[in-house]
Amino acid sequence: MTYTSALDVAALTAIDTHVHVEKDTHGHLSLPGEVLDAAAKYFKAPTDRLTIDETADYYRERSMAAVVFTVDATTKLGHAPNSTEEIVAGAARNNDVLIPFGSVDPHAADAVDRVRRQIEDLGVRGFKFHPSLQDFDPSDERYFPLYEVIAAAGLPAIFHTGQTGIGARLPGGFGLKLGLSNPMLLDVVAATFPGLTIIMAHPSVPWQDEAISVATHKGNVYIDLSGWSPKYFPPALVKQANSVLQDKVLFGSDFPLLTPERWMRDFAALELKDEVRPKILKDNAVRVLGLGGPSSPTAPNPATQAAPNPATQAAPSSPRGAARA
Repeated sequence: MTYTSALDVAALTAIDTHVHVEKDTHGHLSLPGEVLDAAAKYFKAPTDRLTIDETADYYRERSMAAVVFTVDATTKLGHAPNSTEEIVAGAARNNDVLIPFGSVDPHAADAVDRVRRQIEDLGVRGFKFHPSLQDFDPSDERYFPLYEVIAAAGLPAIFHTGQTGIGARLPGGFGLKLGLSNPMLLDVVAATFPGLTIIMAHPSVPWQDEAISVATHKGNVYIDLSGWSPKYFPPALVKQANSVLQDKVLFGSDFPLLTPERWMRDFAALELKDEVRPKILKDNAVRVLGLGGPSSPTAPNPATQAAPNPATQAAPSSPRGAARA
């Protein structure tokens, strides 16, 4: 089944750009139960896990749309993810509220082919990567072919950045390496692939200043505000979201770990300009996700910059294999 959107953007109150589907229709969990339970405990979130149809109902009741995905970390975890095919089929059934993103295991021998298939056969609207969970350095040239295909299709890619609740408080953090989610690694990707729209997920603590610098410097880099209640946002992030980054920050909840209600309640208390709020809640996402909004004033046109010219692009930094040891 191929996804086709039926969103009525004007009728939406907000677009949540960061929503996990933790359980498929057969009860299979997207991550090992121990990991999901630890994350729920870390966030003080309920352990009820919704299927994609239940997730659609949840957002429909709130007149919101949601970007939905799983994360394929098969090599790292030895655990099969939820099926992207099922997520796309569920999004197609609920295409008035859901926007499906794809996911591939970066270590898979056929990862590039999987990206192509998810674009061409399934109609995914972007991709989700979690460097710490998938155990890969996104600036390593071995993964550049993935970005080439995504950029050529004009699709965005969400990358987890900063601290993660996955593996939190477990021995060794369940083997996850936080350094792989340093936003400076994405600076290399953004410089090498100017036609790739990159969304850095979450306030990137402990590298918030780095994330702000990358998003300010690179026209093709954005920030989603998921995974943190707005009342805990670093002051520097709020300041920049209210000024130079007001067109580059997106509402995201990290549902089901953080609910849109909680996020919205605390967002309302932030000292933001009235004209900035609708940009964060919906307008920026409409533009970045290509949902019919005006062209971005800063992002490059993927159609003309999808394939970087090796003769002119900056040389990528050396692979950071030591960070994965």
